[in-house]
This record gives sequence, structure tokens and C-alpha cells, in this order.
Amino acid sequence: MRELLVVLHAGRATNRRVAARVADRLAKDGIRLRVLADEWAEVGNGHDLPPELRPVVVDGTPACAAETEAVLVLGGDGTLLRAADLARPAKVPLLGVNLGRVGFLAEAEQESLGEALDAIVAGKYQVEERMTVDALVRHQGRVLERTWALNEACVEKSTRERILEVMLEIDGRPVSSFGCDGVICSTPTGSTAYAFSAGGPLIWPQVEAMLVVPSNAHALFARPLVVGPNSEIAVEIDATGPPAVLDCDGRRVIDVPPGARVEIRRGHEPVRMMRLDGQPFADRLVRKFDLPVLGWRGAPDAPSD
Repeated sequence: MRELLVVLHAGRATNRRVAARVADRLAKDGIRLRVLADEWAEVGNGHDLPPELRPVVVDGTPACAAETEAVLVLGGDGTLLRAADLARPAKVPLLGVNLGRVGFLAEAEQESLGEALDAIVAGKYQVEERMTVDALVRHQGRVLERTWALNEACVEKSTRERILEVMLEIDGRPVSSFGCDGVICSTPTGSTAYAFSAGGPLIWPQVEAMLVVPSNAHALFARPLVVGPNSEIAVEIDATGPPAVLDCDGRRVIDVPPGARVEIRRGHEPVRMMRLDGQPFADRLVRKFDLPVLGWRGAPDAPSD
């Protein structure tokens, strides 16, 4: 039997109603949902479905998405990042349906949910891989923690009162030292998130690269850097200054003591994203940011033979 795992932002009544409709709609085509207990308790749907098609409650551990066809995300970008923790180890794709505000990572909007479900039922979708980053904290020759990110790994100051003093290293060579609020190391997927707000460029998802953006740096040379996908980035924390934190996707936070270093490189495991209509990234930018394109005439017609 075909199964999807649903990850839901259950804090809104409208979202819960959408989730109930999704369960009913997919059950009609023989697709059963796996659902997370704390989320589905707010929905309370599925009792009138045939027993074999009722949503199956799972525990929310990384294994809960194993052998599903996809993870269907009903919410915003924060919900999708949470769902990525479950989809990535299972190597199954994510399909985001935006029920929030911008929802840049989502593939579909609420008004096109029906078409998205039709595409899932018919198997008319593509899967693309999104680059991730792996990060570790090293102190006095010992690895303290390891983690990963889909959007960005941010080395940030842990207190408002003091500036974070860092040394930035690329591919084993020092680049610059400066005081700052932090250093953002982003994937192309994350270039539209925190890195963009801090002044970084937008990178098309198909580009394989990593983006380094100093945040509020006290330095003449503290511009965003785009480095190769196999580069190794390190941020060393001054041994006489304040501690820092490593924040990955706003979900995993690790303490970084003075004198430690954070090392970031391309992730060993990508996140898979489901694509439905092949919409160009430029169109997504225009729609999500409401960019002015009135008056565009398009490329001139090619001369006829």
C-alpha cells in the first residue's frame, strides 16, 4: 500500500481542516497517511475511513518516514525544516504545501492543493536533490558536537553585550578576522532565508556552492563570499572573547566555547524535494517577493528561416 508521512503545523484550525481533507482525498485513491501523534490529536479525523486506510500514528523518530513515498508538509518553511529531519535519513522527498506566509521552500500553495494531490496520486512529479551542509564544533583537538543544515549553519554571539571576535578560514587558509554578530554559512536553498536578510545574494538551487555572509561585521572587508561546493569553511572563536553558539536551521543549537572552531563542509546526505510543475526559480522569486515585472516584453522572436 502506498503511504505518505504528513507533517503538520497544527496550531491553526484552518490547517487542521486542510489535513482532514487531505486524509479523505488520498484515501479515495488507496493512499494511507502516517501521522504524528501530537499533531493528529488536534485533527481527530479518519475514523469514518475503512480500517486499512485510516491514518497510522507514528512516533516522530527519524525512522517514521522509512519506506514511505514522500513526506507531505502542511505549513510554512519552519514546518518543512522540521520535516526534513525525518525525510533526510529515510531518503524520501519532501512536498511542501504553504499554509503560512511566504513559504519559500514550499512547492504548492493552499489554493493549488488539489492539483498537488492529483500529481501525487498519478505519480507525475520529479525529485531534485538539495545540497546540505555538515557542521562540527572542535575544541582543543576534540570534536564536541556534529550536526547538519538544509538552509544555513550560523555561528552567532550568545550574548547581546559583547561583539563576537572570529577568524574566517577557507580551505585551510586564513581570510580575515573581525568582530561581528555572527557568520552565516548557507546552502543555495538557504540563500533566500537568513543569508538574504543579512545582505547575501540569491543563488539558484541548481548551483552547487556555499555562501558565507558575515552578520553586522566591524570590518572594511566583510563581504559575502560564494565558495565552491567542496570548500571547507572554518570559523574560529577568539580564545579571550565571549562564547558563541552554532545554530542550524533554527532547530539545532550547540554551545561553542571561546577558543573553539566550527568547521562546515558539504553535507554527506542531500535533502530530496518533490517538484510538480518545473516552474523556473525566477518565477518563484517574482511570486514570493511580489517583484515588479510589469512591462516585460520577453526575448525578441528568433528570425524565421
